[in-house]
Amino acid sequence: MAKKDIDWHNLGFGYVKTDKRYVSNFKDSAWDDGALISDDTITISECAGVLQYAQTVFEGLKAYTTEDGHVVCFRPDLNAERLEQSAKRLEMPAFPQDRFVDAVVQTVKANIDYVPPYGSGATLYIRPYMFGTNAVIGVKPADEYQFRVFTTPVGPYFKGGAKPITIRVSDFDRAAPHGTGHIKAGLNYAMSLHAIVDAHNQGFAENVYLDAATRTKIEETGGANILFITKDNKVVTPKSNSILPSITRRSLLIVAKEYLGLEVEEREVYLDEVKDFAECGLCGTAAVISPVGKINDHGKEICFPSGMEEMGPITKKLYETLTGIQMGRIEAPKGWIKVIE
Repeated sequence: MAKKDIDWHNLGFGYVKTDKRYVSNFKDSAWDDGALISDDTITISECAGVLQYAQTVFEGLKAYTTEDGHVVCFRPDLNAERLEQSAKRLEMPAFPQDRFVDAVVQTVKANIDYVPPYGSGATLYIRPYMFGTNAVIGVKPADEYQFRVFTTPVGPYFKGGAKPITIRVSDFDRAAPHGTGHIKAGLNYAMSLHAIVDAHNQGFAENVYLDAATRTKIEETGGANILFITKDNKVVTPKSNSILPSITRRSLLIVAKEYLGLEVEEREVYLDEVKDFAECGLCGTAAVISPVGKINDHGKEICFPSGMEEMGPITKKLYETLTGIQMGRIEAPKGWIKVIE
């Protein structure tokens, strides 16, 4: 098969319909066998649990072409594990982890011609998700669910290189200490939309949220975990039970320790100590690391010594090492790379 006729070098970060998607339905307390289908539309009851009470969870990962020509995914087993944890928190049936990985593999294989070529900077974004489908009018979990996986080719998150961004300390709370901040639920992202639109209107790239209980500790941003580099090159990430366990962030900490020999610390990070860090970055699937040059705290600017022109030196090493592992230029730890084809 030949690659699709797509201008890979000028792809944006948006939805492009591909040929197939995976669908499995949960009914009478069991998941069916699942199948690849062509229809990208969904028909559900107007009273479906997802529409009435936001009973939906999702994941995000990528398939890409490595330097040696293989199509691979990065640590999909951790996405499977996190979706299961998310589902359980919202009283949804867990989709088996082995079936999750198999569904991802099937969907990528069925859309293999949409996987961008090596060197284009583009990737095939993969979106597994699950939602309540049957009518639910009382406040209770649905009885029936659908699990789906679709793919879409996307361009690089940063065109022309990753320039440091400016983010602001938000007045809104992202998650309560015993809430749902640690799972990937649609409702967490819905509540962040007003805050991100307002941030963009004010000229900021993102919001950084503080802990809801004391509003003194850094948690994460609306769409990514955050990491800091100390002036003596220690990698520090906030620790909290209301932070989403980012697969990228967890991988970067292993890279820092095992590949770069850096000291790593996961701990509570207070807002008033951020001024003492040398570098800052946001980490997630889309960009791997987005460098941060400034944090605006209600008009007071916290400027990192790494500056606004390029990634700080340690952040850059982390980025280059992890992307080198993903692209096959650097040997990966066992189990990190799932070869599709």
